[in-house]
Amino acid sequence: MNVVCLDMEGVLTPEIWIAFSEATGIPELRRTTREEPDYDKLMKYRINILKEHGLGLKEIQDVISTIDPLPGAREFLDKLREYAQVIVLSDTFEEFAMPLIKKLGLPTIFCNSLVIGENGEVVDYTMRCEHTKLTSVKGLQAMGLDTIAAGDSFNDLEMIQASKAGFLFRTTDAIKEAYPQFPAITEYDEFLDAIIKAL
Repeated sequence: MNVVCLDMEGVLTPEIWIAFSEATGIPELRRTTREEPDYDKLMKYRINILKEHGLGLKEIQDVISTIDPLPGAREFLDKLREYAQVIVLSDTFEEFAMPLIKKLGLPTIFCNSLVIGENGEVVDYTMRCEHTKLTSVKGLQAMGLDTIAAGDSFNDLEMIQASKAGFLFRTTDAIKEAYPQFPAITEYDEFLDAIIKAL
């Protein structure tokens, strides 16, 4: 049995932090896992910027409420789920993801959690486990399942490399050049066809 493991942001939805950066006019918040492979470093950087500007969970959620999935993402997911089980593996947080997951038709998602202070300030974050995406893929494989994985960022590469087939979707030129062994796809129709062929 095959399970398709997909990243969320950049693959199915816009990047939440980029949308928040644009809404707040804080360019430093545009930095994502496409540019920074060290997730802990990236999150501490983000939390410090939020603190400097007096911004908390409510402000982020207000922006998330205005975000829709990427055009064609819902239809892509609906078609894909006719062929295979799908799990969204994301390093985002449940406090961010759920409104977007509802708009995507409620696929299963494994993600992380924020630590929120009494005043709504984001004070820390909690990862489900180390190497969340790789650990999830290995757990599925330990249950006798084959995995196919796709993502767009540095934090997706471990699960892509560990799967029987892997794809880069709308990734950066730098990642495409560094990992030429993985097909780099930009359109959902081609993405669906490639995954179906790999099943």
